[in-house]
Amino acid sequence: MDAVRPEFVPDPSLSRDEMEQLQRDIAAAAVFEDDIDDVLATALDDSFTDSRPLVAGVDQGFHGDDATSAIVVMRDGTVVERVHATERAEIPYIPGLLSFREGGAILSAFEHLECNPDVVLVDGSGRIHFREAGLATHIGVTLDVPTVGVAKSLLCGRPRQPIEQGLPEGTRVAIEADGDVTAPAGTVIGYAVQTRQYDSPDRHVNPLYVSPGHRVGAETAADLVARYATEYKLPEPVRLADRYADEVIGRR
Repeated sequence: MDAVRPEFVPDPSLSRDEMEQLQRDIAAAAVFEDDIDDVLATALDDSFTDSRPLVAGVDQGFHGDDATSAIVVMRDGTVVERVHATERAEIPYIPGLLSFREGGAILSAFEHLECNPDVVLVDGSGRIHFREAGLATHIGVTLDVPTVGVAKSLLCGRPRQPIEQGLPEGTRVAIEADGDVTAPAGTVIGYAVQTRQYDSPDRHVNPLYVSPGHRVGAETAADLVARYATEYKLPEPVRLADRYADEVIGRR
């Protein structure tokens, strides 16, 4: 897969102000509502059993300053393709600017991908981002592919109810824009999704923070993550991408 919007390819040589302006432009180009194909749409309807969407998971790992991006594509629980790419990270981690550190390796990995996923689940934020343009949104708009951000921590926004001690399994809580987000206050920019939970009062599993990346609405993003999280907290394509990145790094 190649960049459809090359003007949005992350450039780590930009100044911080230029990076933030590019993110605003990306957010303006992003579609935070469903624009998905029939295969993916029917996969979310339990009355249909023949849909076979290609679901890609993206995760990154580091060895020193080298970023390894891994992509695992699954269909019906079976891995159909996996690719990776490693590139030098040119800038340190800066909250809100992750795509300029990791985006180059991700796009390089997509260049090796032969199939065209129906949706991409990215380990990182989408619309739950100060300028509504997290890693999943940046990649999704650049490639013009439906994407969902799956983050393990909340970058910004305000949950509609307390979530500090975890939630019952299967629960989701809306995340609203607050003063730290460019979206109007109260806009639902994603969900805290509790895919797994311990059956014990003494310990808990934190939720995932799921948000639209591009061409997926907030509700559908949460539905997709809940659907593809099987035995583990993470959706299976993302979990396997994480393992694959570790495997590649371990061979270095």
